[in-house]
Amino acid sequence: MSEDWAAVAEAISQRMTELGINQTELIGRSQVSKATVGELYHNSAQRRRSARTLEALSIALGWHPQHLAAVLKGQRVPDIGEPVSRSDDDVPGRLAAIEYRLAQIETWLGDLGELNDRIDEVKTSIEAVIRLVDSSQKTVRG
Repeated sequence: MSEDWAAVAEAISQRMTELGINQTELIGRSQVSKATVGELYHNSAQRRRSARTLEALSIALGWHPQHLAAVLKGQRVPDIGEPVSRSDDDVPGRLAAIEYRLAQIETWLGDLGELNDRIDEVKTSIEAVIRLVDSSQKTVRG
């Protein structure tokens, strides 16, 4: 699996701009060294980083703790409230993450059901308009 350190640098840069903070503020919030923050921000040293380093930066930027790790690996970025699974052996953490995603899916399915109901209402309205136009045209002709 390849690592995309350029994507990490871009994500950090964009988020710092969104938050209106500079590297000094990020260093203070994350307690990550100036050298490491600089290397990541400028993508000047692509080397293995501690999961805690990426986690500290993610949290300091107001993201889910695993946000930058997901960006690095090109994976789905977790939602801010999503539970954190520390490892494959972390059964309670993984179960909490699965339950969280299942609740999201249930919400999406409910939204789709509501959308389908609205589409049916629009379809019914269009059919009524077509019938009205058809009957008006017959009246005008006849």
